[in-house]
Amino acid sequence: MSDGHSDLPKLPLRLSALQVLGLKDTKGGDWSRLRSLQYASLYKEALARAVANAGAVLVAISIFSTHVNGVVLFLWSLAQLSVMLILVRIDRKFASLDSRPMLRSEFYGHMLAIGALAALWGFALLDFVPQGELVDHFALWAIVAMLVAGASATLNPAPASPALFAFMTGIAGTISFLVAGDWYFVAVCASFACIAVGSAVSTGRVHLAARIAEVGVAEKSEVVSLLLREHEANEADWLWQIDINRKVRSPSPRFAYALGRDRAAIEGVPLLRLIAGESPREAAEEEGLRQLAENLKRCENFSDLLVQVQLPDGHRWWQLSGAPIIDEKGNFRGFRGVGSDVTAQRDRDEKIAYLARYDTLSGLPNRLMLNEALGDALRYCEQWKTRCAFLMIDLDRFKSINDSLGHQMGDRLLAKVSQRLASVLGEGEMCGRLGGDEFAVVIRDAGKIGDVARLCEAIITSLSKPYNLDHHTLFIGASVGSAVGPRDGSTVETLMRNADLALYRAKDEGGNVHFSYVPSLHAEAEERRVLEGSLRRAIANNELQLNFQPVVDANSEDVVSFEALLRWNSCEHGMVSPAKFIPLAEDTRLIVPIGNWVLHNACREAAKWPSQVKIAVNVSGEQLLEPDFADEVVRALAESGLPPQRLEVEVTESVFLRDGRTARETLEKILALGCTVALDDFGTGYSSLGYLRSLRFSTIKVDRSFVLGASEGSQESVAIINAVVAMARSLNMTTTAEGVEDQEQARMIRDLGCNKIQGYYFGRPMAAEDARKLLRMKREAA
Repeated sequence: MSDGHSDLPKLPLRLSALQVLGLKDTKGGDWSRLRSLQYASLYKEALARAVANAGAVLVAISIFSTHVNGVVLFLWSLAQLSVMLILVRIDRKFASLDSRPMLRSEFYGHMLAIGALAALWGFALLDFVPQGELVDHFALWAIVAMLVAGASATLNPAPASPALFAFMTGIAGTISFLVAGDWYFVAVCASFACIAVGSAVSTGRVHLAARIAEVGVAEKSEVVSLLLREHEANEADWLWQIDINRKVRSPSPRFAYALGRDRAAIEGVPLLRLIAGESPREAAEEEGLRQLAENLKRCENFSDLLVQVQLPDGHRWWQLSGAPIIDEKGNFRGFRGVGSDVTAQRDRDEKIAYLARYDTLSGLPNRLMLNEALGDALRYCEQWKTRCAFLMIDLDRFKSINDSLGHQMGDRLLAKVSQRLASVLGEGEMCGRLGGDEFAVVIRDAGKIGDVARLCEAIITSLSKPYNLDHHTLFIGASVGSAVGPRDGSTVETLMRNADLALYRAKDEGGNVHFSYVPSLHAEAEERRVLEGSLRRAIANNELQLNFQPVVDANSEDVVSFEALLRWNSCEHGMVSPAKFIPLAEDTRLIVPIGNWVLHNACREAAKWPSQVKIAVNVSGEQLLEPDFADEVVRALAESGLPPQRLEVEVTESVFLRDGRTARETLEKILALGCTVALDDFGTGYSSLGYLRSLRFSTIKVDRSFVLGASEGSQESVAIINAVVAMARSLNMTTTAEGVEDQEQARMIRDLGCNKIQGYYFGRPMAAEDARKLLRMKREAA
């Protein structure tokens, strides 16, 4: 045994004599454990030792009864009896040491009793001998020597006791012979004592090593027994054995149960036949069986080999381990091993692997699997010098359906989209879901010119067809961005990024279109990133400013209000067009702090105007979705001192598409303050009379495109303006025509019945000082 137990010294034992005797601590603090091993068996021969010592006492009394005073002999024998009774009682307490550590007080108590016993015999050698004959001297020494030998034999597990007894009686015997002048026996007695002490230490070391080894084996046996009990308790595990012909021998009951057969039915049947079954197997299923057959053929150990087993009630997955059986002559006698049914674990692992690579809602590959497929496609392109493609697809108007009809309906719509998308694709094309309403397609071989564009058009056409769900007919569109590898990127990350840039451009173009990546998109994206960073610092750097465009009464041409228009004069980029930075602010939600800045500054400026002139402030959908926007309006009015009726909030119909309920609630709070609300760009987007019915708009603004169309003779534009004016009158609303640039357009708009006019003809957007100057001129002219 080369290894020691965890809390015992290692073998072979290398303890000093004092450590074996227990007079010095060992390393590791295992003193009590070692003493327990030494003293645990002393109780077995305690009575025999007492009887032997009593016999020796009687013999000594008979020898010296005529020479030594009777009282001394009586007291000496009484002391012997007392010490032996104490020793027997101490030894019997040691019976429990197998289950507890030994105390130092017990050790030293036993040593004290042994020392007392040795002292009594030493007293006899020193006191009785001078009173007797020479023959009595030798007789008493012979008795003591036999007691030393007996102590060495019966107390050898605890070497400290026989060593102490031999040492003390040896000294007494040596002195007795020295007094008698018998130098020969002085040497003999001293040598005997030394040999006895040395023998006690040596024998004690051997016994202690044997006990340590015995305990180690017992504890290992206990561990093995525990493992076997656990193995037996696990009904999924079993033992198996085959002979040199690979036939099953002595099958265990659990092995037979796992096969669903009787033990007798599988005795002598080849193991491979039991596992393979009769049904045809796929290549992947054959791999484990082939590996098992190969290991058995080569007589090699194998561990945790996964094998699919064909059973009458279906297939199962087994995990087998085995080792060859070699007899004492070195001959191969078969195989023996263990097996377990891991079907449930494998099914669980397969499910986890599926969830890691597939989208649970659509059943399509997820982002991880698409990345891997695109990586494979790029490697295929490099090998065969062809091209691959990556398409990114975003659903148009999906969010409005998801918000209005609920997420459950949105999920069902996504499932329908997934089915249509999969039906469009052909061989070598994989579609997957990236998340939300974003999908992607990997085209492994896009070598033919025009294939990518045709597939994109087919996807848009298919996904744009109406969907019928729960009596709802839903219409959405699809925007597609594509990138071709390795032309547009030689890595997965680059190709996906460039396809995303193309998708962004497609969305920017209004959606429901396909856009291919071009290198300029990257430059635009970089410009957008830099522009966004500058826009984030615009308020702090005082780069934003307001311009004001007048709105006049159509008949009197008096200024009735101004529309606040935001301008950005960047330190880094100069004047930036609102058409460029407003959409950027919307996408990044910077429009919220910027819009609040516009609101506060516009109210402060309007407070300086005549009381009849109002200020119109454009408010984005992002602002209306802020839970405290109405409070922000209150703060702006309070800080500026502007009466609420002089503030008009302008919104577009698009604010109702994202979260119409929240937008209406916010606008109703603003109306409750006394402010007015204007509907901007009516008729250009998703116009609905429901908005006009549910909210008390004060003004409907006619878009400049209809004004221009009407001035160019478009009957459709004239009809739309007439319809808007008539509708506004019936709802007690006013109308404002935008984009009037000359006198003829102003006359036409006046004739069509619009109440107010806004456009370059009456004034371009101007600085705050110019707006105040214009108002003074109008007042002076009046």
